Amino acid sequence: MTTRKYKELVEQRTRQTLQTWSAQEFVSEKDIYRFLHNLKGTAGTVGLIKVEKLVDSTLLYFSEDIHRCWPEEEWGDYLYPLLELFGDDMDAHDGLLGSRSQESGHIHGMPIQQEILIIDDDVELVAFLRESLEKQSYYVSIALSAERGLKIFYEGKPDLILLDVLLPDQSGIDVLKQIIGKAKKERIPIIIVSGEHAKDIQMYAYSLGVMDYMPKPLDIDLFLVLIKNRFDLKREWQESIIVDELTGAFNRRYFNQTMKQLVSDFRRTGRIFSLALMDLDFFKLVNDTYGHLIGDEVLQTFSEVVRHSIRVEDTFCRFGGEEFALFMPNTDAGSALLVVDRIQQQLAARTFTAKKEEFQVTFSGGITEVREVVNEPDRLIGEADQALYVSKNTGRNRTTLYTDKLDTGKAESLLNVIVVDDDALIRRIVTHHFASWDPAGIDSVKVSSYASGPLFLESDWYAQGGKYIILLDGIMPELDGLEVLERIRSNYPEVNILVIMLTGRNNQRDIIHALQMGADDYVVKPFHLPELLTRIERLAHRFLF
Repeated sequence: MTTRKYKELVEQRTRQTLQTWSAQEFVSEKDIYRFLHNLKGTAGTVGLIKVEKLVDSTLLYFSEDIHRCWPEEEWGDYLYPLLELFGDDMDAHDGLLGSRSQESGHIHGMPIQQEILIIDDDVELVAFLRESLEKQSYYVSIALSAERGLKIFYEGKPDLILLDVLLPDQSGIDVLKQIIGKAKKERIPIIIVSGEHAKDIQMYAYSLGVMDYMPKPLDIDLFLVLIKNRFDLKREWQESIIVDELTGAFNRRYFNQTMKQLVSDFRRTGRIFSLALMDLDFFKLVNDTYGHLIGDEVLQTFSEVVRHSIRVEDTFCRFGGEEFALFMPNTDAGSALLVVDRIQQQLAARTFTAKKEEFQVTFSGGITEVREVVNEPDRLIGEADQALYVSKNTGRNRTTLYTDKLDTGKAESLLNVIVVDDDALIRRIVTHHFASWDPAGIDSVKVSSYASGPLFLESDWYAQGGKYIILLDGIMPELDGLEVLERIRSNYPEVNILVIMLTGRNNQRDIIHALQMGADDYVVKPFHLPELLTRIERLAHRFLF
């Protein structure tokens, strides 16, 4: 999409907003201020220089904190002159994004390494930033509200966050206060991107711990260089740190180093070791019921129990999320089982308190022992994981030793992909590509399609416990995509159902509504199928597996 296209979208939104307001008796000053605030940042970023300058001067007459209602004959004097400037600005600097895409070296379908979360309710600016960043091979998640941003942050753990100060449901500064502690521990840089330029707000944001404060409108060239710089710095952090700061356990990088050293030592000297994988039971339920701060407390307490129960020569690592690993050198599997059983008893005896309730937490474990016929790291991890699964599948709060005859009873992981689109060609192309899709960690994919919303909703598509990705066309006869989305979110549990809207380039209002109503992502038609597959696989593994 060229810069001109984004300018046209900004003009379209401006005209639609003023037309809507003209039918109202009054418009609140807060609404006018927020509209101008967003328009200033977006207009300057996409090259509407004259519009941005007039908005900047007009903002001086309005405040978010004043409770006043303006009739059209008053607000119109300030806002209608904006419409005359769009034509003057429309051709300036056109083609910026097109030239950038040639310079970026981006190849369709390349794996995306870093994930950026944008929390901002200005959909035109967000779309512009998303396209610019994804041309640099970043993966971009979008949240148009604080609530959605917090959900993605806690469930997806992005690598970097771009946060606006003004959001529709709460202040960006309040969001910052909620996430800054965890973001620091997880080494997630936060950059404020806002039209609020007040020095005291910038100083306060920096005092809370943001890495950068970038004023709108953005210089996109400087912005992209800054993002790369921050990711380079983060990579240096990650390479120099071996301890998980939240729990005090060693991290995954140190786990890999330890595994390599112990396997090498076994091959050279024959000294055995055992590996235990331990996974907290129903940990997601703890987070959902009591909040992520209590979840962090549980993780810290578990780590404390383990570290006080093991020897100096043992190595305790956070393997990922709520899963941990314990290396026990010079220890056979039977002796390792005694150690893990003791840890289970100690953790189960701990009592946690939240929301005036008391609860206990347990974990399940799986143990394997290195031996002559199996001394490769991946096979050892796989054996411990199989034994762990048996513990989960047979009641939890227990530990299983791996044996060659172990029956995991593990059910096949099935992902249901459903295409709802009235375009027969789109359905045929998409289902054909997904039929041969082989995503990592998923045993099989079942693809189905429907020509309309009613056909889909009236089918027996849903089964309790199933995992679904629904590709939903925004505009269809009989029942449009937004109505179908509303019924999905109203009648079915949100967990394990991802909805991705397929939208035309001009349907920016539909994009806003869809994200606000619970869509997890959107893809603009026409789309490139390898990129669509990459995006869907990333979403599937973040939310479903």
